[in-house]
Amino acid sequence: MEDKLKTVVLGLSGFGRFLLEAANASGYFEITAVADTDTNLAGKIAEEFHCAAYDDYRQLITAMDSSLSRENRALLVAAGMHSCDEHLRMAIKKNFNILKLAPAARNFEEAAEMVRLSEDVGVQFVVANPARYAQSFLDLRRFLQQGVIEQIFLLNVFCSFGDDGYPAWQNDPKLAGGGVLLYNCYRIIDQILWNFSVPQQVYSLQTNRAQDKQQRLYLAEDTVVVTMKFTDSFIGNLVASRRSGIGPRREILQIYGKDKILTVNQSQLTISDGLGEICEQIEYDDDLVGCMTELSKNFALSILSPDNNKPCSTTRENLKNMAVMESAYLSARTGFPEEPARILQMPSGASGMMTGI
Repeated sequence: MEDKLKTVVLGLSGFGRFLLEAANASGYFEITAVADTDTNLAGKIAEEFHCAAYDDYRQLITAMDSSLSRENRALLVAAGMHSCDEHLRMAIKKNFNILKLAPAARNFEEAAEMVRLSEDVGVQFVVANPARYAQSFLDLRRFLQQGVIEQIFLLNVFCSFGDDGYPAWQNDPKLAGGGVLLYNCYRIIDQILWNFSVPQQVYSLQTNRAQDKQQRLYLAEDTVVVTMKFTDSFIGNLVASRRSGIGPRREILQIYGKDKILTVNQSQLTISDGLGEICEQIEYDDDLVGCMTELSKNFALSILSPDNNKPCSTTRENLKNMAVMESAYLSARTGFPEEPARILQMPSGASGMMTGI
């Protein structure tokens, strides 16, 4: 393939490796450099991909060839915002198009700032939401658009995650901006808002495993309940927990309508009647790298051939996700329902609503 984006990667541990492998598999990216604070990891992966290695994010961005046009450069970001926020701003000003693993940012204001910067410069800033390419969720969207389920009155979401393998900084609200809601539930909230309207009101309760109230102030939440009011006749409820120990990830979204119940997760979609009897059940075998490969292709084509390819998940679109989560974090602090629409209308509002940043 002649047209490839000269690409650098920030952050290689965890899902960073999946993002790198997906971009490489898509055929649209030429990996020219990788960076990670783990020098050995950066060196090992750089050797594998025959590219330069850095352990300093600023040095990597500074070293990139400034003669390339914005149509020829991309930055893939898997590092946490606490470690690279200033470097992303620098990259945007140097005409990098950015694909960042969700979440879009640590809080709404930070996400809004990235939107403003990228739109002022004229580069793409896309959030990687691989669930948008999972066939089960694509079928969910298709069924909803076809009216397979009517007069929806309730969404019920249950998420459960093992806490093994998460970096320590995600437990620090000052570094992370949030806990299980922001980092584990982002993609399911994205699915809700992709398919339905922004809720009028959000009410949330949150806690963590700390021994006492004082200790809880210094840890991000690991258990959360979020209630959403979409209309007077349509509400939703999300319960999520990051539990102790290793265990399978579970994300279940149930949609209740007049005479049908639609249940979906990453590997299965079920349509039941009002009594709970299964009418149709579809199995899927999507994998994370496959979904990420498709979103990588979309990102690349939105840059290489923008007239014919719309980016699937821009940061501006993801402001809705951030506003709902900001409302949830604010509600947990105030004890009252909050309105995402008010936050969406205040992109320059007070910073630090999410868990005290």
